[in-house]
Amino acid sequence: MRLFIAEKPSLGRAIAEVLPKPHKKGEGFITAANGDIVTWCIGHLLEQQQPEVYDPAYKKWSHEHLPIIPQQWQLGIKKQTAKQLAVLRKLVKQAEQLVHAGDPDREGQLLVDEVINFLGVTGTKKSTVQRCLISDLNPSAVKNSLNNLRNNRDFIPLSTSALARSRADWLYGINLTRAYTLQGQKAGYKGVLSVGRVQTPLLGLVVRRDRAIAEFVSKAFYEVWANLETKQGQGFKAKWQPSEQCAKFLDEQGRNLCEALAQNVASRISGQSAHVKSVKREHKKQPAPLPYNLSALQIDASKAFGMSAKQVLDICQDLYERQKLITYPRSDCRYLPMSHFKQAKQVHAAVVSNSQHLGQQGKLLSDAQVDLGRQSKAWNDKKVDAHHAIIPTQKITNNLSANHAKVYGLISRNYLAQFLAAHEFYGVRVEVEIGSGLFTAVAKELICDGWKSIFVRSVKANPNDNNGETQQLLPHLEKGQVLKSLQAEVLEKHTSPPKAYTDASLLAAMTGISSHVSDPQLRQILRETDGLGTEATRAGIIELLFSRGFLSRSGKTITATVTGRGLIEALPDVATYPDMTARWEAELSAISEGKSQYSKLMLPLQAQLTGLVNQSLSVLPKGLSGLGKRSNRKKRVTKAKAVKSR
Repeated sequence: MRLFIAEKPSLGRAIAEVLPKPHKKGEGFITAANGDIVTWCIGHLLEQQQPEVYDPAYKKWSHEHLPIIPQQWQLGIKKQTAKQLAVLRKLVKQAEQLVHAGDPDREGQLLVDEVINFLGVTGTKKSTVQRCLISDLNPSAVKNSLNNLRNNRDFIPLSTSALARSRADWLYGINLTRAYTLQGQKAGYKGVLSVGRVQTPLLGLVVRRDRAIAEFVSKAFYEVWANLETKQGQGFKAKWQPSEQCAKFLDEQGRNLCEALAQNVASRISGQSAHVKSVKREHKKQPAPLPYNLSALQIDASKAFGMSAKQVLDICQDLYERQKLITYPRSDCRYLPMSHFKQAKQVHAAVVSNSQHLGQQGKLLSDAQVDLGRQSKAWNDKKVDAHHAIIPTQKITNNLSANHAKVYGLISRNYLAQFLAAHEFYGVRVEVEIGSGLFTAVAKELICDGWKSIFVRSVKANPNDNNGETQQLLPHLEKGQVLKSLQAEVLEKHTSPPKAYTDASLLAAMTGISSHVSDPQLRQILRETDGLGTEATRAGIIELLFSRGFLSRSGKTITATVTGRGLIEALPDVATYPDMTARWEAELSAISEGKSQYSKLMLPLQAQLTGLVNQSLSVLPKGLSGLGKRSNRKKRVTKAKAVKSR
């Protein structure tokens, strides 16, 4: 008997659907006509044990016990899913062949592997476990996955990476949460000060941004714009570029802070002749943006519709599991396997059919002229492993709620964009000399709108700002051409404070964490790779900070609370900046690729914990007296239990 172990019931049912009928449903499993059985986990059936399981003395929180480092790690059975684990225990014992059908990611790999190990599977049965990678729950896709099973041993590095992550997060979260909660109690704080290697640096980003906004002092700066005219009476504007001689009047961004200087330049060029110093006209092609991974989708949905990361993830899970309209959503990949290119006609037909539920966005999608033979750079087998980009499936639906339609519409748009022509234009840059001053004007001359025809236009940029996306139209100009400089303008502008975080910008910071890392060498390593957290966890981590009272939301704006600020101010920089967790993610990725080992993450961490715990003894969190809710020991342990994950 062949036993499929899915990660959750919805995936189990999808597998059973393509197995021979009739089916016989049991308690927690489905038997196919050929004798194959499909069963499932319900998320994690097992969990890391709490400290008091290793030693009853640990039930009392005390600095004397820290750091707590298990010598033999133990998993416990989750009470709410113990019944399903009992089902698996019986079926695994009976099975001749096991098929691992966890979600196609790091956690999905570990989730089923740890059950197989916990149930004592050994020998030939363990060495011959097969791996089924499913990213689309529609029958044809599931059947294709079942026809392309792999040896589960190929994924040992991925599972080891997830195991290292799980245990390292437990060590870091349990020990530092206890250490700083105890110090918080000394300062009069009545709650738990949870610390995690991802949640805390993320909170640190918000606290430092809030501080930068509060301390910001706006400064005036001055731009000079020349109003130029050709002999034919055609006009355009050009912006003054300060010379090296003006350096003492400029800020670090090169903006002129001296009004008198700007007025002097404007008066000197008004009514003067000018000549074109250079004209650069460059033909440019802009390819379509790639299909979405989860973070990119969450960022765009937040910008377009004000949705939180959690909302987008929940909608995606429903579109994937229940409605089967999209492929696996918790993906960090933006590329597609060549095998999917063959399905383009069917997927396009489904999107067009479903577009009736998408409102204006749907009209843009269905009216687009696509070339289904066009192969964009999105199709690249070398950049696809366990999972691929999020795209629509071939499923046709009769009903979509407003928010579901918005998210489905974004996914469909980026998919269809792969079959549209490139966005083509001429980028024009003109340099004009007036007296001894240099002025520049830029323009964009459209050749072909291409894929941008199905993207809703954003608010237009200031036409006077030649750095904006929307630029002025320039007359035909040639090098050496004489122009007339009319009355010049001096524009007073003011520096703006950094913008408060939103769901979109916080997710962007997590995915582009290299820009927030202080170590230049690490920043370079991470620029094109790892982020803070994973696609599967980022939304949950943001929501976790809200639930713990460390962040608050007003409209789209996210700010830190008094408690959140107090915690960050009490912690050492190593805990509040993303450098450490970025190193973790780099190491975890290396482990998952077979380029590093479990011990290279765990041994340095264990050594580091002693120093971090000792350091906590010298700190009393300030400004938190009387905050938080006093809880009994049982509740406190329950809360601490949650911090181990991140």
